[in-house]
Amino acid sequence: MQTDEKQSTRLSTARSRELGEELRRVRHRAGMSSGLVTEALGWSLGKLSKLETGTRGTSPWEIGTLLGRCGADKATRERIMAIANEPDTGSFLRRHATAADDLLAVALHEGVARAIATYEPITVPSLAQTEDYARALTGDHDLAGARVARQENLNRADGPDTVVYVHEIALRLVVGDVGVMRDQVLHLTALCGRPRYGPRVIPMTAAAHAALRHPATVLTFNAPFKPLVYTETDAATVFHDDPTTVTVYQAKMRRLHRLALDAERSRDLLARWAEVYDRETR
Repeated sequence: MQTDEKQSTRLSTARSRELGEELRRVRHRAGMSSGLVTEALGWSLGKLSKLETGTRGTSPWEIGTLLGRCGADKATRERIMAIANEPDTGSFLRRHATAADDLLAVALHEGVARAIATYEPITVPSLAQTEDYARALTGDHDLAGARVARQENLNRADGPDTVVYVHEIALRLVVGDVGVMRDQVLHLTALCGRPRYGPRVIPMTAAAHAALRHPATVLTFNAPFKPLVYTETDAATVFHDDPTTVTVYQAKMRRLHRLALDAERSRDLLARWAEVYDRETR
């Protein structure tokens, strides 16, 4: 059997950090201190700390023991044990309860990212949607609120440098009504004035390219964390931190950057669309 020392030193992965955060939340919900848990299990404080931060592994049996000691319910145990038993291949899938907004892996990694680049083909990306736009798009009041709450991380003084690629198709496509669109485009226009968070518009005149077909978000972190990509489908979100796969999406974002207008011209185009919708609401 491996000793703590042999298991303790490793680079964390997106999956191991998600698992660690799940375990930390279980312990906190149980109202149990680190000292109480480690004493009960015969672990060192360092072992538990590294497990909860994703920088060490342990056996599924020990994770099950930890969950039992913390009194986790059946659904929580099954969800966490499924993660614990997954092979760490550099890619993993998480099914939605409603959308990607409710996934721990999304919230956890957006919260510690140094930079974010995101794109959705025919709608305004989730990280720049207003609550009214999100509600009209999804038909879900709670989801719309969660989506806006997700954006609070981007507004922190130490928040990530964020680029939101918006295709002009998304500005033409009326979601909700013209009033919703006016407010959404005004919101995007206002974001252009922020130093670390702004949209770049891909105009209708841009050349067609395969990079425009599918959504993606690329997260970059401070060392030693590797970059992470996630792509959302209707039913699940797929995460990649395998370097070869990540390179494909980094190239996609570079292509989108070349197709997009610069910051000043993006702001001008957004302002023109805001005027269009403002006239239609009068």
